[in-house]
Amino acid sequence: MAIAIGVGDAPPSWILAGKTAFDGTAATSPDTLWRIYSMTKPITGIAAMILVDEGKLKLDQPVSDFFPEFATARVLIDPTKGTDTRPATRTMTIRDLMTHTSGLNYAILAATPAQKELQAQGVVPFQANPVLEAKMRPLRPTTLMEFAARAGRAPLVADPETAWNYSMGLDVLGAVIEKASGVPFDQFVQRRILDPLGMTSTEWQVKPSQVGRFAANYGQRSLVDMAWPNSSTPVNDKLVLVDSAATSVYLTAPSFPYGGAGLVSTARDYDRFLHMLLNDGRLGSKRILSEATARLAKSNLMPRGVLMNAPGPIAPGKPVGFGAGGLVTLEDVDAFGRGKGTYGWDGAAGTRAWVDPVRHIRAVMMINLLGAGTLGTDFDKAVAKDMGSAAGK
Repeated sequence: MAIAIGVGDAPPSWILAGKTAFDGTAATSPDTLWRIYSMTKPITGIAAMILVDEGKLKLDQPVSDFFPEFATARVLIDPTKGTDTRPATRTMTIRDLMTHTSGLNYAILAATPAQKELQAQGVVPFQANPVLEAKMRPLRPTTLMEFAARAGRAPLVADPETAWNYSMGLDVLGAVIEKASGVPFDQFVQRRILDPLGMTSTEWQVKPSQVGRFAANYGQRSLVDMAWPNSSTPVNDKLVLVDSAATSVYLTAPSFPYGGAGLVSTARDYDRFLHMLLNDGRLGSKRILSEATARLAKSNLMPRGVLMNAPGPIAPGKPVGFGAGGLVTLEDVDAFGRGKGTYGWDGAAGTRAWVDPVRHIRAVMMINLLGAGTLGTDFDKAVAKDMGSAAGK
């Protein structure tokens, strides 16, 4: 595990524990590489906001301006049971892709008939290990453009702008960024975010020279066996090894850059990204977003009347919105130390990151464990307790 917590412009404090693998000898460090999965989404969201800043994208611009397949979207009549559809009653926008109000589906886990059909068509922007990838790669599109086109032909689970549904919207947004900028999506992210911020270890593919500091990915045995049977190696009666560093699926370039769950990063790198967000678009002398657009990115961008319907343990009993790829608290969540306006998101393997503009705190936790349970909320509570003690409360 690697944790970085920073206050204001001060360098982060580090908490480091354990090794990069149960059977390894390398200790975790600020530069250990972790699969950040959905913590890729805020980076993609900020990439899109750079184009909003430059007038090349508008939040309420139709997605069909870039991919005409979305102009004739259809909605599943019963997303849980069948594949019958009706015409969509609203137009999907860039805002909807950012905030999971597009109505797009997500087929990482194929629980419904429509999700199973998405998997059969290869519309799954995600990779877990070589065993699963050997099954999915022959089905998946080989370009981001073809992925977006297939996504545009897939039925929606709800009309755009009517409900929050976790989705592949940020992956489609990556394709929009590529079209709007005229630069391949991964290169745009590299040039406009990673390079200026000095995020030198954040990538879609792990180099052979980096394997020694790449963490293994584990999972709760019951969860992984249910989701992806016969895909992992048992470690004990509770854990399985999902993806080792030496044979990782990340050693091979992905089918295309996944804007929703594709990056690996380090606690040091992600702290730099959070520091930029805390400073409203600037890190040191490098500014990648105007102050106004950075604040807009971290604000609630959801359509009027729609709130996130799955705050769960992040903000129990509190209204929660969504910004450019990340959750936004709309009230103080004192028990978890998150002030009003805190922006951030988690990753499937237990990673967690957020910035609190009221308390001027940034925090990132890196671990690779699918099914990490309450670890994220325990982390938030510990940060809240420590910051309260430091302030003499």
